[in-house]
Amino acid sequence: MPDYLKFSEKLNVKFNDISLLKRACTHRSYLNENKSAGLEHNERLEFLGDAVLELVVTSFLFRKYPGKNEGDLTSYRSALVNTHSLSKVALHIGVDEYILLSKGESRDTGRARSIIHADTIEAIIGSVYLDQGYDAAANFISEQLLEVIDIDDIVENKTWLDAKSRFQEKAQEMTGLTPSYKTVKETGPDHSKIFTLGVFIGDTQVALGSGMSKQEAEQKAAEKALEVKGW
Repeated sequence: MPDYLKFSEKLNVKFNDISLLKRACTHRSYLNENKSAGLEHNERLEFLGDAVLELVVTSFLFRKYPGKNEGDLTSYRSALVNTHSLSKVALHIGVDEYILLSKGESRDTGRARSIIHADTIEAIIGSVYLDQGYDAAANFISEQLLEVIDIDDIVENKTWLDAKSRFQEKAQEMTGLTPSYKTVKETGPDHSKIFTLGVFIGDTQVALGSGMSKQEAEQKAAEKALEVKGW
């Protein structure tokens, strides 16, 4: 069993009830394989932490950018609290060492792993809030998220836009053309299809992307296209 007192020290949070941190790191899948463990999974804490995180980040952005409108602030907030950003925070603080997962889930990689990371960070925020209140949770978010994710870089480089929007903006700027997406192939059974789409500028295919939906495949194609073009 991981040492959660050591983890709390790493997080710079002195818990009154260390079992809250342990629960925050307990994935539902672990309990499915360890029914006699006497633990609770982290989904309720995740629900609470998500709300606390949104309020703290909203307040931070409201004060930092007094001249920005609601739409811009909403986009910046989404960039700060999305799966990618929270997973980056999870890796920064070494969450993998402390998450309790089933054997199957522990082998997950890519986006599936990122989702587990993000959910765990939200659950940890919920545990800090329950244990010590709003100010402690806000301080944790400031130290572990707002100092790790560079919001100024996000705003300056427009990385708050999704990949498809960024590629369209750059393509129109550089070529005067709007990218198009075409399905190249579909594989797998109907209940678990993998779509591969190409992104084109004019008649030229720039990159391919695959995903469980056409929307996901388009985003992956746009991400690769941005790399290919150096945009």
